[in-house]
Amino acid sequence: MKILFFDTKPYDKEAFESALSEYKNITIDFLETDISCHTVRLTKGYDAVCLFVASSVTESVLHCLYESGIKLILMRCAGVNNVDLNAAHKLGITVLRVPAYSPEAIAEHAMALAFAANRKIHKAYIRTRENNFSLTGLTGVNFHGKTAGIIGTGRIGAAMAKICLGLGMSVLGYDKYPNKSLDFIKYCSLDELYSESDLISLHCPLTEETYHMINLSAIEKMKPGVILVNTSRGALISTEDLIKGIRTLKFSGIGLDVYEEEQPNVFENREDDILESSVTARLLSFPNVIVTSHQGFLTKEALEAITVTTLDNAQSFINGKIIKDNMV
Repeated sequence: MKILFFDTKPYDKEAFESALSEYKNITIDFLETDISCHTVRLTKGYDAVCLFVASSVTESVLHCLYESGIKLILMRCAGVNNVDLNAAHKLGITVLRVPAYSPEAIAEHAMALAFAANRKIHKAYIRTRENNFSLTGLTGVNFHGKTAGIIGTGRIGAAMAKICLGLGMSVLGYDKYPNKSLDFIKYCSLDELYSESDLISLHCPLTEETYHMINLSAIEKMKPGVILVNTSRGALISTEDLIKGIRTLKFSGIGLDVYEEEQPNVFENREDDILESSVTARLLSFPNVIVTSHQGFLTKEALEAITVTTLDNAQSFINGKIIKDNMV
């Protein structure tokens, strides 16, 4: 199988090249560019493409892939909301993903954002580099004894819940399908979770139902001084409503590894650019908001798991024995 790898970063290439020796019938060519209606023509002569979370796989892109003879899309991530799955299925293109690689990696990043937002680590770091050792404006709260609200208690949400429990927090949870193994979580309604939680962390997929679930109505129900963290999908939060909440001093801190309109920015160096999106610029302007660039997954262990699962998915397709749990 010949795979064309899009949106390659140095850590991707290193991880996949080091693992390829175990897969003798698979070859990979790496491209730095991402897939688009213009670059999809490069897939001619390949059997599969490997894409990531920022790749926009529209119906028109899929038709071009079909015409090039591509039979398999390997998503080296869990989320596939950026793929037109209906179009892929109609064209007979198989889509395989990595449903779980390192839930602890993302949960630990979520808690790192919560800690940093609470204790104003980002502000303290900048101050001390300029020899300003004042503590004014850096006061946080103890997480111990507070209440954490976890929205979505799958693998990542469960890992986050366990971290919160270890800190001595009470844990509330909301999930359509409660995780019975998490006997320390009190499952409740969203309204109760919003009103009782000191820290709210989002770990649910993006669906029609969850789109903009954090809106003005939800924000108004939250405690004053709540900390909100999102390491899942940007569109879970209405950015315009979030900004209104920030301006009314609802939040003591916000940590975002994902956000709406991140598509042009994620994984790219844009330090010399003027950002076109006023929404993104406004988020970055608030002193109690920390934004990272979709890096929650980025640990050595997670990269290894993504690599092995992606290559196993390719091998299973070659063997005609697709790993059903990884198929979407």
